[in-house]
Formats: sequence, C-alpha cells, structure tokens
Amino acid sequence: MSRILLSSVAAVAVLASAQGAAAQTEIQWWHAMGGNLGEAVNALADQFNKSQHDYKVIPVYKGSYTETLTAAVAAFRAKQGPDIVQVFEVGTASMMAAKGAVYPVYQLMADENEPFDPKSFIGPVYAYYSTTDGKLLSMPFNSSTPVFYWNKEEFKKAGLDPDKAPKTWEEVGEAGKKLIASGVKCGFTPQWQTWTLIENYGAWHNLPFATKQNGFGGTDIELKFNDPARIKFIGMLADWIKDKRFVYGGREGKSTALFTSGDCAMHIASSGSASAIQTALGVDKVGIGMMPYSPEVKAQPQNSIIGGATLWVLKGRPKAEYKGVAKFLTFLSSAPVQAKWHQETGYVPITFAAYKLTEDSGFYKKFPGRDIAVKQLTLNPPTENSKGLRIGNFVQIRDVEDEELEAVWSGKKDAKSALDEAVKRGNELLRKFDAANK
Repeated sequence: MSRILLSSVAAVAVLASAQGAAAQTEIQWWHAMGGNLGEAVNALADQFNKSQHDYKVIPVYKGSYTETLTAAVAAFRAKQGPDIVQVFEVGTASMMAAKGAVYPVYQLMADENEPFDPKSFIGPVYAYYSTTDGKLLSMPFNSSTPVFYWNKEEFKKAGLDPDKAPKTWEEVGEAGKKLIASGVKCGFTPQWQTWTLIENYGAWHNLPFATKQNGFGGTDIELKFNDPARIKFIGMLADWIKDKRFVYGGREGKSTALFTSGDCAMHIASSGSASAIQTALGVDKVGIGMMPYSPEVKAQPQNSIIGGATLWVLKGRPKAEYKGVAKFLTFLSSAPVQAKWHQETGYVPITFAAYKLTEDSGFYKKFPGRDIAVKQLTLNPPTENSKGLRIGNFVQIRDVEDEELEAVWSGKKDAKSALDEAVKRGNELLRKFDAANK
C-alpha cells in the first residue's frame, strides 16, 4: 500500500513539474557568437531565466552574422520564428527594408508598458539604430568601436615610450621605422580594414561616407569615400608596405593573430577584442589608446562610430512571448548586466550607468585603456558624418571595398583608381537596393 502511495506522490510531483515547465513561455534568441562569446551569451540567458519563472530564453547559435541573418529571414517567411535575432550593424538598412518583419523596440516597450529611457544610452550607440526622429529600432547589444593597440615591450626595445601611443598617422609611420629597425617583423596591421581604414577614418575626420547623412536621410544615396583625404591615406599605407611598416593580415579579424603573436607591434582593432588581446599578450604588455588622426585633414578628431550588432525583434510570434522579450531586453540593458558584459568582453557598455558602475568598481585602473572606446565615441557630439552609416547592400559593398583595397596592397592598383572603382561598383549596388525598396 505504501509503495502505491509513494508511486502516486512521485507521479503527482512529475506531473506538477511538467506543468510548471510548460507554464514557462519560451523565447527563441538566434545569435552569431561562438566560442567564449557564445558561452557568455548562454550565461546571460541562464541568468535571466533564473531571475524569474514566467519566461525561458533559449539562445541558439546560427553561425556567422550573415548566416544568422539569412536563417532568420527564411524562418520569418516560413512563420517559424525566432523572437529575437542578432544582426550586425551593416544589416541595419536591410532590416529596416524588411516590410512587416520588424517589431521596433520603442514600440514593443511602449506596448508592453516596460520602462524605457532613451537618454540612458550612450549617444552614438543609440543613434546608430534609431530613426531620424530618435526612435530606437533594435536593442544595442555587442557594440564596439576601433581602438589602437600597441605592444609595450616592442616599443621599449625600439627606444619608444612604451606608455605613449602615437597620436597622428605620421607618428605611426615614424614609430614603424624604429620598430622594424629593432627587429619587429611588421609595424602596423588593421583589423576589419573597411570599418577601420575607410568608415571610421571618415567619421574620425568628419568626412562623409555617403550623401544624405550617410544614408540616414534616405536610400537614394551615393558613396563619397573616394575623397582626397582617404586617397592620400590609403596611398600612404601602400607605401609603408615596401618596408613592412604596414602589413595586410586579411579580412575581418584575421590580422589580430599577427599582433597577438608578436609579429606586428601596432594594431587597430575592435574594442571588443580587448579581452582576448590582453589575455593573449598579458595586460601589462598591451597599450590601448585612441585611433591616430591626420591633423592636416582635421585639427582634432571628431568621434568614432560603432560596429558590432543589435537585437532585432521579429513580428509574427504569439502575443504572450512579447511580454517576455520586453522584460529580457530590459534585463540586458540594465547597468549590472551591461557592466559585466563590458568587462568580460571589451564591448562598449551601452548605457552611461553601466560605464559609471565599471569606473566606480576600479576596473579601468586594473585594466588601463578599456575605457578608451567610450571616450572615443563621446569625444564630440556626432555630426551628420559621424553619427553612423545606414547603407543598403552594405555587406556586398564592403566586399567590393575589400577587393579594391587588396588590389592596392598587392600593387595592382593605385589608391585613387581603387577607391574610385569601389565607389562606382558600390553605387551600382545602392541603385539595386533603392529600386528594390521603393
């Protein structure tokens, strides 16, 4: 008899547990972060899930940014989710053009009565993903900006001040000469060359990338990055290739291996790479400073622009899921969560509160330079040229830029011919995008 009673109690417990689990509303979050970053994403979801019992966020790694976006578009068309998809910044115009697919964050938060203060966000981060009248379309998540890294040990060997970064590009060139003379294999190498050498060089010097406020004013735009300043800059780097003051290490983040191996002594790369770089070389061996500038173009730097990705909410999901999505976005943007994410990864804290919390904790004293990204972004109020970029077919345009820059690095083209051709080919892609979205 007791055995039957125990069995009955166990069955009731199992049933109750199953009912409790079923009562949780599941939220699908598709993302593009693998490796250690993927583990950090899983930890965020787990923390949110443990903080309440009504919703369960399920993070799903879908591959690269491009693969994740493609998968989400296909799933939306098939009415199979997800609720949230992580999209890199160059996909912003494409997401905006996806009629009926996007549930704007500002609208979601209002509909679900979730507290939301636009003024709490760091300006350039918020502005990049907002409408021209300041309404946030997607929630900033892993935002970054390029910063300058240097190997302090190699600087010291070359007779350079190990605690001082070159401020101008001329100083980078002079430092490169001394570094090569001291035995370094390579002076300088950039990560994500289109983002760092073309897009951010323009914002840093208040130069337009495209007409109509870099695309914020409409899709019928033309590219403008073949200006004299950038032609001269790319030509200078091409000259540096001859004595290895500049070495091209490949597209996207491939060049970072040249820096972390010690082959290259100077590197411009995402602030989101800070943690990995400092882990590889040692905190004391790595300096982090602001990007160099060209004083003959602009007397002082303007501000940098962001990269990384945001979280877009897709329409077509059950109403009950959106309440959980809104609460999850509030959780992700909270100061403690953002401060921890910033400190663990190097990505920019998206709110002033998270930045202040990190500063008050003494983190920046322990890890000098990790606050540079925020200082660059907020150096001056953004202009039409430094607010960000909203470019259609941007992924393909970046591919074109890469191809043309690689022709310069290999000696097949001069800087002017390459940038002129990149603008011409890019404008053809813009015409296609504009025609498809009228």
